[in-house]
Amino acid sequence: MMDGGVRRGTHVLKALSLGTKAVGLGRYYLFPLAAAGQRGVERALELMHIEIERGMKLMGCTSVSELTRRNLRFRRVQPL
Repeated sequence: MMDGGVRRGTHVLKALSLGTKAVGLGRYYLFPLAAAGQRGVERALELMHIEIERGMKLMGCTSVSELTRRNLRFRRVQPL
């Protein structure tokens, strides 16, 4: 399970591709809740759904079960 630091749908996809079974959204919905109440949370979750769906299409996946490490690109960090 991954919890914390999730702000975008792509973060959810990366976590699931690395093998997590669940992703907590914690603070993600608190700011929309404070600003706009239930409608704000509904809109935030709608945006998250759109981002996840778009990301999966760009990865060529039609199901969460198709997400694997092969869907990710790893960059090498250059030493300073």
